[in-house]
Amino acid sequence: MGLFNIFNIAGSGMSAQSVRLNTTASNIANADSVSSSVDKTYKARHPVFEAELAKATNGQQQQQDAYSVKVAGIVESDKPLVKEYSPDHPLADADGYIYKPNVNVVEEMADMISASRSYQMNVQVADATKSMLQQTLRLGE
Repeated sequence: MGLFNIFNIAGSGMSAQSVRLNTTASNIANADSVSSSVDKTYKARHPVFEAELAKATNGQQQQQDAYSVKVAGIVESDKPLVKEYSPDHPLADADGYIYKPNVNVVEEMADMISASRSYQMNVQVADATKSMLQQTLRLGE
């Protein structure tokens, strides 16, 4: 694996963590929303990452392995929604219940910190690779 491939790996990692940060921010932003039915209630969303190993073969010779981080999709949480009895609420259903998202703000904040650190580590990997390439080019001077 060459140093240039590391830029692809770090770049795809940063993109994936950016998706993770955005979905986490969306979850936190909708944590206090209220709805009158289960179908209309916001459900926590989480990205699903797929470790992708792409191997290209050219006849009998195998080219370099290319690794990347890929977001396979975003899934909704299957945790139960919060059902709260509030007959005076304007969005209460016929039985007097309102529905709140299944978002745990503490878990989301921990996930956001983890995603932020993962993003930062990918930036550091790209910076270190850039530094190594520059030092390699200086060897020829």
